[in-house]
Amino acid sequence: MDRLWSPWRAKYIASGVDAQSATCVFCRMAAEVANDEANLVIHRGKHNFVALNLYPYITGHLLVIPNLHLGDLESTPKEITDELMDLTKRSETALRDVYAPSGFNIGMNLGAAAGAGIVDHIHLHILPRWSGDTNFMTTVGDARVIPEQLETTYAKVRARFSQESAL
Repeated sequence: MDRLWSPWRAKYIASGVDAQSATCVFCRMAAEVANDEANLVIHRGKHNFVALNLYPYITGHLLVIPNLHLGDLESTPKEITDELMDLTKRSETALRDVYAPSGFNIGMNLGAAAGAGIVDHIHLHILPRWSGDTNFMTTVGDARVIPEQLETTYAKVRARFSQESAL
């Protein structure tokens, strides 16, 4: 019997993650500026921050997250959505430079019915994609194979954001 080891999932399972938790993980991350590396925060803007997805669909899966706890896009102030889109563009550039993907999936899941894992705090997903990056594991094994450790991805993408900020 073949085995697929994904020890990073044990941390998620043991954490007892509850979608109905009273504490919003994104609000906690927004407040914990001193813990950016532990929280996988790549970059902070004035109204939003960019973070590596702790449970990625693919290597380089980033999130752009408003600092404010906002449940819907339509009532989000323009200065927040403007910066959210600017950081999305910067994220695309950084991922293109670091990983040279063939394309991107960029979007939001608004509401539980749309697949939002964190329903009451909007966030935008940026996923680099490569031709042929999906395989039988997702279809048959209900698992994803992520070929790079989160710490490695974090270091690469954060370094690229830091380069751009220095210009």
